[in-house]
Amino acid sequence: MIQNVGNHLRRGLASVFSSRTSRKSASRAENTMAEGEGYRNPTEVQMSQLVLPCHTNQRGELSVGQLLKWIDATACLSAERHAGCPCVTASMDDIYFEHTISVGQVVNIKAKVNRAFNSSMEVGIHVASEDLCSENQWNVCKALATFVAHRELSKVKLKQTTPQTEEEKTEHSVAAERRRMRLVYADTIKDLLANCVIQDDLESRDCSCMVPAEKTRVESVELVLPPHANHQGNTFGGQIMAWMENVATIAASRLCRAHPTLKAIEMFHFRGPSQVGDRLVFKAIVNNAFKHSMEVGVCVEAYRQEAETHRRHINSAFMTFVVLDANDQPQMLPWIRPQPGDGERRYREASARKKIRLDRKYIVSCKQAEMPLSVPWDPSNQVCLSYNNVSSLKMLVAKDNWVLSSEINQVRLYTLEEDKFLSFHMEMLVHVDAAQAFLLLSDLRRRPEWDKHYRSAELVQQVDEDDAIYHVISPPLGSDAKPQDFVILASRRKPCDNGDPYVIALRSVTLPTHRETPEYRRGETLCSGFCFWHEGDQLTKVSYYNQATTGLLNYVTTNVTGLSSEFYTTFKACEQFLLDNRNALAPSLQTL
Repeated sequence: MIQNVGNHLRRGLASVFSSRTSRKSASRAENTMAEGEGYRNPTEVQMSQLVLPCHTNQRGELSVGQLLKWIDATACLSAERHAGCPCVTASMDDIYFEHTISVGQVVNIKAKVNRAFNSSMEVGIHVASEDLCSENQWNVCKALATFVAHRELSKVKLKQTTPQTEEEKTEHSVAAERRRMRLVYADTIKDLLANCVIQDDLESRDCSCMVPAEKTRVESVELVLPPHANHQGNTFGGQIMAWMENVATIAASRLCRAHPTLKAIEMFHFRGPSQVGDRLVFKAIVNNAFKHSMEVGVCVEAYRQEAETHRRHINSAFMTFVVLDANDQPQMLPWIRPQPGDGERRYREASARKKIRLDRKYIVSCKQAEMPLSVPWDPSNQVCLSYNNVSSLKMLVAKDNWVLSSEINQVRLYTLEEDKFLSFHMEMLVHVDAAQAFLLLSDLRRRPEWDKHYRSAELVQQVDEDDAIYHVISPPLGSDAKPQDFVILASRRKPCDNGDPYVIALRSVTLPTHRETPEYRRGETLCSGFCFWHEGDQLTKVSYYNQATTGLLNYVTTNVTGLSSEFYTTFKACEQFLLDNRNALAPSLQTL
């Protein structure tokens, strides 16, 4: 399939599809019932709390520590509802706080299990605030937590969730990709520090205006009592997070000599449990101060008795603070002077984490329509771009409102109209193994063998086992005299669980080594790729998806309306390519 399709729909185009039958009419009817009145996710838990003076900080706003306790409790109840047994917090993903909550307002928290794995599950949390007098409501934050089911006498094997609505299907599908990101996060930091030069200006700064980092150091101890723990005696993760926020706020205050506001928390990862009777030691220090924000690092260690010399590392986290003026604008902060050795290491690591946070917020968190088509690729944002590439395709696949446009010899063409976007999807059954189809179509260098829209495909960089960057050249189309070229990131994924598809996701990136040239017209693809579902012995459902980008609107609509059969003939050529080459992959299949 060609990478470029038109994305700015003309109003008259809507009539083209108005009489088409729905691909998933039965599914859509079920989902309409699911999304309507009476349906509620069986794992959903809601908590509403009135913010009292005892919950607030010195500004009369709900303390983030208290909010974290409520978030953790709500998420834990949702996880336990699904697991049917006690659960403990394993991690909490990055949290960005969009709005503060004042005394007298109500906090509404919703949590539900997005997906269950073997013994762990991802819980999605949404936090909103409500003013009872004005009836105004605000989004405060969203969070993703991982919980582990824990049963003392037997190993837990969690049942799978069954998503019903389009939103639930999307979250269920993308949860596997988020899990992948969590597992490689530590390695991402190490690779960035090892392979990228982190710019700093320590030597050029005026030392007389700097605050020694040691002046911000805080150490505090807490004794875990029964109210701090669950019925199994394990300390609530939310309680530990609240204590961490407390010492981090003190450290930040020592730098700015003001009352700081917590804006973001980087991933909490619990390395081990703590129980009633443990002494928890919290250590915090400002790692780096940027122009308007500062990063505070917090470490938690545990021990049982005062005579113990060995302390268990429980958790570490990094929190970003700002200082707001009367107009809620961030103020400039004093520079920090790190201690030689570990202090300078933490200083540079903070810069690396800021880079990764910006990449994640820009690439992962923003809406698809707000992103430029071709994002610059470099090793520091590799994980984020790969995540976005695969998750965008999975979200497109999970859409419920695909419409069957045509069917020729069991090859089906579907279309999807949403806002300014037009997408198409082709589907067929092929008598090959799903893993075989996955391997054959993963290598774009072989695509010219069956797709005439690919004149050549050069492997520019094999990023890792699952990601590669290609330079693709396509012949001129229609009246355009110039051939097109694309720089494409191809990300592939094997199934996470039974029922998951093999995935090959494609999107445009930019590389300094392959800039646009007068010889070609640079094309771009926002979201496209293949999914392969195992349908039986040597039988695979092959699906190709392509979301709209600016470009060849006439070409796409000509195929959609049946005035051209190029989509069909290209897809049948793909089928023949798979059949002709299915026996040539025996050694490669053993590695899958």
